[in-house]
Amino acid sequence: MVKLIGMLSRFKPSKVLVIGDFMLDTYTTGKVRRISPEAPVSVLHVKKQESLPGGAGNVALNLVSLGAEVIAVGRVGADDAGAQLVTCLEKEGVNVSALFNEKNFKTPVKNRFIADSQQVLRVDFEDVTPITEELEQVVIKRITDLMDDVQVVAISDYGKGFLSRTLLTATIQIAKMKSIPVIVDPKGDDFSKYLSATVLKPNLSEAYAAAKLPSHAPLEQVAKVLLESCNAKMLLVTRSEVGMSLFYKDGSSFDFPVRVKEVKDVTGAGDTVLSMICVTIANGIDIKYGAQLANIAAGIAIERLGCARINLSELSVRLLEYDVDNKVFDEEHLFALQQALRGKEYCVLGLDSTHGMSTALFK
Repeated sequence: MVKLIGMLSRFKPSKVLVIGDFMLDTYTTGKVRRISPEAPVSVLHVKKQESLPGGAGNVALNLVSLGAEVIAVGRVGADDAGAQLVTCLEKEGVNVSALFNEKNFKTPVKNRFIADSQQVLRVDFEDVTPITEELEQVVIKRITDLMDDVQVVAISDYGKGFLSRTLLTATIQIAKMKSIPVIVDPKGDDFSKYLSATVLKPNLSEAYAAAKLPSHAPLEQVAKVLLESCNAKMLLVTRSEVGMSLFYKDGSSFDFPVRVKEVKDVTGAGDTVLSMICVTIANGIDIKYGAQLANIAAGIAIERLGCARINLSELSVRLLEYDVDNKVFDEEHLFALQQALRGKEYCVLGLDSTHGMSTALFK
């Protein structure tokens, strides 16, 4: 854990290009107090409603929280949801100059209804609309210019039609020519469209579906099939509350179990992982350690409702909590402590002669 704290202390500002499906996540929160007289359904008394960038937009916000400069590449519709999405991203400092307005396209909206801290219903307003050839060429030309000074490219595919095979191939090839690593959060069961990506990050069910293997097949076999067929350098399989597994082409692998206090909502945890992997790779950190940091960040995310944004302060607190047995408090721990204290009015530390400093009392 000390090594992870040390790596976190060496984080520098990075620039990440996020290309993918941008959407608007709406959360309608209230209480259920009675059953409707019209039908045997609950009546939700709404107390609050808020909207935030979702999909690739959530990846962008997570990256901003981790100190990255973000360029967003995608599309929105000429509608209120699209305008709201762009405004939200701009307020967070995301470069939205490559978020294109496409005619006859509706910005995807996912409205989650939450009662008593439980998600009871999700309503999706969306159509899968393939990108037009005209916009496709405009985007390819734009990303060629934008990639000149980025450290990492993140592809966030939600299967909404923007990321065509042509656009994906062009994005990966342009990045490869400029020696920029490409991290892909894939969608669907055909991963050949992500050929030659640096890292593929599917979840468990996506990995098995793409490998065309039954659920009882060993995960190592699934990894071998995907790494060979997609010519990817690494495969990182997220496994929900179990954690994640990292596979290399040479057959070596690592498992990272997750430590979670309470699983409340796995929504957006994959976006958290993608963001952390991008930031660590941008800082030249080995993906083995990046995966461990991503695992810890995702563990924090699934303890909350909705798409959670994890910042360096929260990550530092959790790292210090995991490192309570270490007797040496060095500069790397001091950095983590400073991050943990950021924005706090006070902090309580426990000290005793036997166990040294305890950080579990952070408030």
